[in-house]
Amino acid sequence: MIIYKNREEIELIRESALLVSRTLGMLAAEVKPGVTTLQLDRLAETFIRDHGGEPGFLGLYDFPNTLCTSVNARVVHGIPNDEPLKEGDVVSIDCGVKMNGFYGDHAYTFAVGEVSEEVKKLLEVTKKSLYLGIEQMHTGNRIGDISHAIQSYTEAHGYGVVRELVGHGLGRSMHEKPEVPNYGRKGSGKRIKEGLVLAIEPMINLGTRHVQQLDDGWTIITRDRKVSAHFEHDVAVVDGKPEILSTFDFIEEALGIKEKN
Repeated sequence: MIIYKNREEIELIRESALLVSRTLGMLAAEVKPGVTTLQLDRLAETFIRDHGGEPGFLGLYDFPNTLCTSVNARVVHGIPNDEPLKEGDVVSIDCGVKMNGFYGDHAYTFAVGEVSEEVKKLLEVTKKSLYLGIEQMHTGNRIGDISHAIQSYTEAHGYGVVRELVGHGLGRSMHEKPEVPNYGRKGSGKRIKEGLVLAIEPMINLGTRHVQQLDDGWTIITRDRKVSAHFEHDVAVVDGKPEILSTFDFIEEALGIKEKN
């Protein structure tokens, strides 16, 4: 069952989403060669608690950490560890917050120092596809319109669209109905209605779409071991149109990125 939200509930989700945004913005200045993802995880947990929230992932389905940190070929659900990041790596940082009874959940893939032009293009295309998907989230459309927008744009660039993992509804639970695949047909799926809140999250591979799970029971990695990218926003339908509740502004400010989507 899809749980539609009223304006007050949407504002509470926005508060949680913006704390995730501020957390990722704080981490943006810390992502550099020599830093470990476990150090980033500790910084994030402290920051979230200091600002009145609870880490949304910690203990959820028994996940052991505050962040999912997925480096290079790791797609999502990477467990923070003591291995230092290296120049030319990319790391997807997915973060969740619970505050006032509602969750925020979004992600950004960071370049560690200078990355190759090939990888830079993957990040740009994946990020752009997120916004193209969001544009389709208005009343009268269907979930498949979001999915098709993401798939058609990324596959046109020769990338693989992960099938096994999807976006989702968001609210008092981290994962609610409906599921939001990053592939699909126009006009398919549930109809989009006022008050729908989604976490839309393209997971796009430089190589093929195929993935596998590592023995830790969490980490998803590309089968061909080529780099993957992951960007995510929380979005609500307000007055029939998509309204992004999270923001990359804090990240872009920290990184000195001036262009906006």
